[in-house]
Amino acid sequence: MKLTEGFNLLATAPDGIKRLRELILSLAVQGKLVPQDPNDEPASELLRHIRAEKGRLIAEGKIKKDKPLPAIGDEEKPFDLPQGWEWVRMPQIAENRLGKMLDKAKNTGTAFPYLRNTNVQWHRFVLDDIKEIYLETHELEEFRLRRGDLLICEGGEPGRCAIWRDEVDEMYFQKALHRVRTIGGVLPEFIAQCLENDAFSGRLNEYFTGATIKHFAGQELNRYTIPLPPLAEQSRIVAKVEELMALCDALEARGKLEAEQHARLTATLFDALAASESAHQLQENWTRLASSFDLILDRPEAVDALEQTLLQLAVRGLLVPQDRNDEPASELLKQIRAEKDRLIAEGKIKKDKPLPEIGEDEKPFELPQGWEWVRIGDLCRPVSSGSTPAANLFLNDGGVPYLKVYNIRNQNIDFEYKRQFISEELHRSKLRRSMLYPGDVVMNIVGPPLGKIAIIPDSHPEWNCNQAIAFFGLIPPMSPKYIWTYLCENSFLKNIELIGTAGQDNISVTKSKNIPVPLPPLTEQSRIVARVEALRALCATLRERLTTSQKIQTHLAETLVETAD
Repeated sequence: MKLTEGFNLLATAPDGIKRLRELILSLAVQGKLVPQDPNDEPASELLRHIRAEKGRLIAEGKIKKDKPLPAIGDEEKPFDLPQGWEWVRMPQIAENRLGKMLDKAKNTGTAFPYLRNTNVQWHRFVLDDIKEIYLETHELEEFRLRRGDLLICEGGEPGRCAIWRDEVDEMYFQKALHRVRTIGGVLPEFIAQCLENDAFSGRLNEYFTGATIKHFAGQELNRYTIPLPPLAEQSRIVAKVEELMALCDALEARGKLEAEQHARLTATLFDALAASESAHQLQENWTRLASSFDLILDRPEAVDALEQTLLQLAVRGLLVPQDRNDEPASELLKQIRAEKDRLIAEGKIKKDKPLPEIGEDEKPFELPQGWEWVRIGDLCRPVSSGSTPAANLFLNDGGVPYLKVYNIRNQNIDFEYKRQFISEELHRSKLRRSMLYPGDVVMNIVGPPLGKIAIIPDSHPEWNCNQAIAFFGLIPPMSPKYIWTYLCENSFLKNIELIGTAGQDNISVTKSKNIPVPLPPLTEQSRIVARVEALRALCATLRERLTTSQKIQTHLAETLVETAD
């Protein structure tokens, strides 16, 4: 199969441009990207010219004589070569050496700019942070870069390379870099393409040393095997690869632009939907949006945005109609207060301190008739967070399940992931403050990210958690699923003053209990929850279909790669 036949399929598949680049390089170094020409002088003749050239350079004292190289075994040849190609080791076609050792205590002479491995990226140099090294006059020629020198990282990301094009008039290099200077006209661009292909495929790892920190040592670079085409074919390969990579760049830029434009369009339309101030306006905005659903909801992330918009509509009272026969939320608050007072009187919970009134600046939208703004702490048992016992007190199985933030996944509890337990005794003594029960709502208060919400399931009668989780034990008859819906909507985070240092965001327990909640009548809460669950199920089905479609496209792209390879 020709590469161009599946170019669009590959380019539009998830991670497709990266796969396309890999395919281009794989075909290039195997001689499958451009046709061979029987009139080309074979690589064997090129090698003969190189040996003669190296002999002259050695005789003139310009390069050192090579040490004998071992023959290339069949196990070092990952594929068969076209007619006229040869397998070679790096020293057969180039003079390579490491740069100057950086030793501030010993280096003397004049200061000159030099490159480190951080300055060398794939195909380019980063020259905005250039250091200086002291060199003696007799060292200048040895470590000076020339146009066309291939610089290869010895450490960092071993094998990463770029070709020096005299970006700066005078530049040197230090020991973290190999300088490869090809001989006999061998194109450094082709060598760079071989290195990048082997980095993609993982073959380059065979030449790295070190268990944790990897290095591409000089002796391993000397052992590195390269498929060498005739010189004329090298030129055709390099030109074709550069042409196709430029096309990949354009496709990638276009794809990013299209994705950004799609995200902006989606955000604009969904924001307009969420900003609807009445059922009539919502209907108009929804009708306008629905006519373009096939264009907008064409990727999983767009479905995620729609789902978030539905939650916004739900907690503003715009997703289900109000019923004037519903008992208002003010009556629900009286019931909750009475139940809380009963629990306090019976000694089952501690007496709560009055929470501050909700100011007008804390009310981001107008509520429907019968709703009330309320602090979440007024709906719950005392709001608190957990704590962490000593490591030796954890159990692998049995006892009381113990939650950490990583157990809150996709707004649900996932206790199959890194299960931990604590003993009943510890649960009811030192950690009794953070005893959790089915129906309690939990939220991570240490991030980023913040806003991971879940309802404690009934798979265990009691649970416990660490200090990165706040919990809301709702007083009956309050609906945990409605509070879950509101917290998942996440807009409350915009109005919370975060604390924390060193890139960590924290929400205090006090801030958590003071979160303002738009409270509907109890019966309307049930209608909202039912509608949200139904719509989220539809979103999940659509997201699954889109994900499956992407997987099929990826599989077809992989099949194309295998066929073309």
